[in-house]
Amino acid sequence: MNKSRLIPKEKIIERLQYENPWWVTKKIPSHFKAMSKRLYFNLFYPFVAERDIRRAVVLMGPRRVGKTVMMFHAIDELMNDGIDSQNIFFVGIDNPIYIHLDLQEIIDLCKDALHLENLNDCYIFFDEIQYLKDWERHLKVLVDAYPETKFIVSGSAAAALKWHSTESGAGRLTDFMLPPLTFQEYIYLKDKNHLMHEAFIDYGTQQIPYYLPHDIDELNNEFIDYLNFGGYPEVVLSEKIQKDMGRYVKDDIVDKVLLRDLPSLYGIKDVQELNRFFSYIAYNTGNEFSYEAMSKESGIQKDTLKKYLEYLEAAFLIKVLNKVNVHAKRLKRITSFKVYLTNSSLRTALFSPVKATDTEMGNMVETAILSQWMHRENLDLTYARWNNGEVDLVLLDNKKFKPIWAVEIKWSDRYFDKPKELSSLIEFCQSNHFKSALITSIGKSGRKVIDQLDLTFIPASVYAYNIGDNTLRIKTST
Repeated sequence: MNKSRLIPKEKIIERLQYENPWWVTKKIPSHFKAMSKRLYFNLFYPFVAERDIRRAVVLMGPRRVGKTVMMFHAIDELMNDGIDSQNIFFVGIDNPIYIHLDLQEIIDLCKDALHLENLNDCYIFFDEIQYLKDWERHLKVLVDAYPETKFIVSGSAAAALKWHSTESGAGRLTDFMLPPLTFQEYIYLKDKNHLMHEAFIDYGTQQIPYYLPHDIDELNNEFIDYLNFGGYPEVVLSEKIQKDMGRYVKDDIVDKVLLRDLPSLYGIKDVQELNRFFSYIAYNTGNEFSYEAMSKESGIQKDTLKKYLEYLEAAFLIKVLNKVNVHAKRLKRITSFKVYLTNSSLRTALFSPVKATDTEMGNMVETAILSQWMHRENLDLTYARWNNGEVDLVLLDNKKFKPIWAVEIKWSDRYFDKPKELSSLIEFCQSNHFKSALITSIGKSGRKVIDQLDLTFIPASVYAYNIGDNTLRIKTST
């Protein structure tokens, strides 16, 4: 019996017609049309529209950051650019109806659905492609077999996608990473751009263009909302979901990634243990861990812990940061490291929202700021720790192995008034011949000079906003 006939062909074609209403209406569904485009859309769409280079586009990222919506916005834009609506196909691979079909059989059914002789000048979107076994090998074959067809695929189980696309699809696949919302995108989606204005800040001897708020208290209120609810576009735009954030994130992210995607991809046997371990990390986001202490506290063996950390990082749920010493030199043995959620609102979903005065705010702000930097590829971010000191964030030069800058992340105005208390930062800067450094605050900004070291203070919310803005500018100009 032909495996593709387990479900009658006409039933699958009916499903394809349902998923592709623009074949008839020439419009994407109204609820997708009504959603704001992410600022990353303008970076993504040129890869979709590009026809001269024979490559498929792989849209990667964590769950619920808007990959499917971005695909629908791309479909809308293609039709706006004059592409025939019957030359655009969308297939949600996570639907069990397609589970026994390979990609070739699916596109044959697409052709049958519209009685097409060939797929020249067509655009085919496969959503959640990781559910298809050996998808990257099949996709590479299709790219070679259909030189006049553009393939765009998305997937959330990032580990598989990343490893597979680099190994099997070399030269045929282009990766596009869609991260969680930056604070700048959050402000944009909430239509609050009016909160910011273009200005300059002093950093060392330079004046740097910077967006500053008209009212820091108002921006900080938005920032606290962002820490709690801001990583996911749907949550930002829905108060209903915010009120039941735990269930939304638990069902859609924790359960599907921890209990389904990762176990199925990696053969993890003890799913509940992985779930418990993730909750433990989420609660302690931004803290320093050692394998010994982690093993003792969680009751999980060290080798298993290492695997779990690897899986969770590959699935875009966490970021592991290794440390350097006071001279910004790497340590030969990695015994301790920091672990951050890639999205601070994951912690809110599992526990409860934080308020401005909560003790957890320091770690949440650190987590959020690190997550803004994660949108930049190939940055060698570390933190520094030595016997009697620590600096939260240090950027190393990949080639020269020297530190470029140091940032101390605080959710406090105390250090603006008492900068001498920043003894660790001052020691690190002196050890590495830095003339300037940056410290975040709650609301105070300005410059202080201590021991010939120029310190720039900026509210954490303003710093987070500008990292996102600068990242988009850099990506747009390259």
